Amino acid sequence: MRIRLAHAFEKLISIENLLGAWTEFVRGKRYKKDVIEFYVCLGDNIVLLHSALKNKTYQHGGYYGFSIFDPKPRSIHKARVRDRLLHHAIYRVLYPFFDKKFIADSFSCRIGKGTHKALNRFRSFSYITSQSGKKQCWILKCDVRKFFANIDHDILVDILRKDIEDSDILWLLEGVIRSFSGMRSNVGLPLGNLTSQLLVNIYMNEFDQFMKHTLKVKYYIRYADDFVVFSRDKNYLETLIPIIKGFLYNNLKLELHPQKVSIKSLTSGVDFLGWVHFPDHRVLRTVTKKRMFRRIEESDSKEEMVASYLGMLSHGNGRKLQKEVKTIASLCEMTRRPLY
Repeated sequence: MRIRLAHAFEKLISIENLLGAWTEFVRGKRYKKDVIEFYVCLGDNIVLLHSALKNKTYQHGGYYGFSIFDPKPRSIHKARVRDRLLHHAIYRVLYPFFDKKFIADSFSCRIGKGTHKALNRFRSFSYITSQSGKKQCWILKCDVRKFFANIDHDILVDILRKDIEDSDILWLLEGVIRSFSGMRSNVGLPLGNLTSQLLVNIYMNEFDQFMKHTLKVKYYIRYADDFVVFSRDKNYLETLIPIIKGFLYNNLKLELHPQKVSIKSLTSGVDFLGWVHFPDHRVLRTVTKKRMFRRIEESDSKEEMVASYLGMLSHGNGRKLQKEVKTIASLCEMTRRPLY
């Protein structure tokens, strides 16, 4: 029997949940101008938001758009403080319910998961599939084209209806989803919303379930729009490609990136999540390495950034790079010191 979320709207819009959401939202943003303005009348603003939600007069506001380069250009859309506060309130109620429905090998934007856990799972699957390097292991690697920009609103709302019984929550979620459209009407989610991270996982969970329970793919990992499948049978992986393409397009209106579909042997090296993986080790991707050094040189808060990169490099064959990072950081520090 399918478990559905019911009678949670009152909890979601409660003053207690909105205050809890504010505490989480404000971390690291306390001195932002728009956050300060909202905080000046915090009590009144939360009561007004609660009343608008209770009376169902709430309407999501617009977005402020800007671009970042990380490492490729990305369009970020930032909502108003009131709406971002609501995103956190929604997330607090919906995430625990949906996270239980996700497969174990989905690693993006989940508590207790993340990049490092995905990398360790990759290594574990490669050992199992290759029998610790004794057999040839093939890996199908795919990337969904313009992932966030192609999330179909109607399909997403239909997916949510299967798991959410509460009509008021559906009303609220539909308002948040349809508050943004990309190049096409009723298509796309903004990269800047906390809710978007959860919603894309709910959307792609349809694909995850198809892979695991319909196709019964045993060794499968997904991180956001990237996913890999392990097998000792290259022909089997080749037969999966048209099936995967068909499901993504017919069920989710998504397409694989034509230049980012590959089947490679583990011995030749497989690029996944910034590392190139081999049977007995992994090395940092060259592009990632260059970006890391550039950021260290440009950063004003070197200690935190260097500590972060040293931690990242500890998850692969990065001892030599760790020494280089420390050297570059030291040289940068010396050039900034006064000579007297």
